[in-house]
Amino acid sequence: MRGIKRRHGTARAEAKPLLRDDLFLLLERVPDDLRGARDRALLLVGFAGGFRRSELVGLNCQDVDHVKQGVVLALRKSKTDQTAVGRKVAIPFGRSRWCPVYALDKWLEQSGITTGPLFRPVNRHGHSLDQRLSGEAVSLIVKERLLAAGIDPTGYSGHSLRAGFATSAAMAGVSTWKIRQQTGHASDAMLLRYVRDGELFVNNAAGMLL
Repeated sequence: MRGIKRRHGTARAEAKPLLRDDLFLLLERVPDDLRGARDRALLLVGFAGGFRRSELVGLNCQDVDHVKQGVVLALRKSKTDQTAVGRKVAIPFGRSRWCPVYALDKWLEQSGITTGPLFRPVNRHGHSLDQRLSGEAVSLIVKERLLAAGIDPTGYSGHSLRAGFATSAAMAGVSTWKIRQQTGHASDAMLLRYVRDGELFVNNAAGMLL
């Protein structure tokens, strides 16, 4: 096994993180129709919550609780919570023009959705369907919106929102326990690859010399 690892390497295939600045760039290109409203809400909520794509599409309208500081989303079940104990994720009002709470409210207002799945397909006639968006659809939306913004979508997936949040937060100097509080990672070890990538240029040795 060691010989196989030496020959083929042990690097894991991981989704590219969709970093905050690139997210803001692609949001600029999203149109103001119903599908655009859904995609803005999906991307911003997915990023701000550090959600897995299964968690994102599993949300229902009754899982959204509006509070003074933003919204609280109730996750009923996730990959690391197979017994469905659940947890709450706070999505605060944004300080930029790309506020996840406003985007979510606009999607719900325009679609007229009040019960059932939070994120749904939109047909070619511009009407939301009475069914849940699939996890694969999240990946397709991420890739489509990246391409429209002139960014090569190769290597990106639905997981890029979660990875992008963790990496962007690490770059901004957010502590690992606060990142885990949002993403639901079980330990710092699970976050290590994101933190490591996010801190590559923090106090970089070459940057101190050149």
